[in-house]
Amino acid sequence: MSLALMLHALSAAVWVGGMFFAYMALRPVAATLLEPPLRLPLWSRTFGRFFPWVWAAIVLLLVTGYWMIFAVFGGMAHVGLHVHIMQGIGIVMMLLFAWLYFRLYRGGLNRALADDDLPRAGQYLTRIRHVVGINLVLGLIVVAVGSGGRYW
Repeated sequence: MSLALMLHALSAAVWVGGMFFAYMALRPVAATLLEPPLRLPLWSRTFGRFFPWVWAAIVLLLVTGYWMIFAVFGGMAHVGLHVHIMQGIGIVMMLLFAWLYFRLYRGGLNRALADDDLPRAGQYLTRIRHVVGINLVLGLIVVAVGSGGRYW
């Protein structure tokens, strides 16, 4: 249980912490210091380094979360409301990330950059930023629910 809980928390920290850094620190600095011909490839390459970590975090969150639910607590009927909320929001976050990754990042931003279409790449980056903002808010809610929910 302690290993599963530790891996679960670390996976959430990597994903949510990475979004927090990207949205609250890197985005405003890159927007003020770099013009689109430099800023857009920076984001594409940054995502290229970060997104494999997100995929790993998603796998670990699902494996450790369901392992704890079914092997430790005896199933969904035996966990608190906070676990159901955490699971529901987490699944929404995963679906949003999958859409962001396959449609907006790989099929949008990267394709536009390969075509040297900076205005279109910028439009995709804006859409990615919106999805990351939504997922960041959801992720912070999940962290709050997951860490404090058992004390409700």
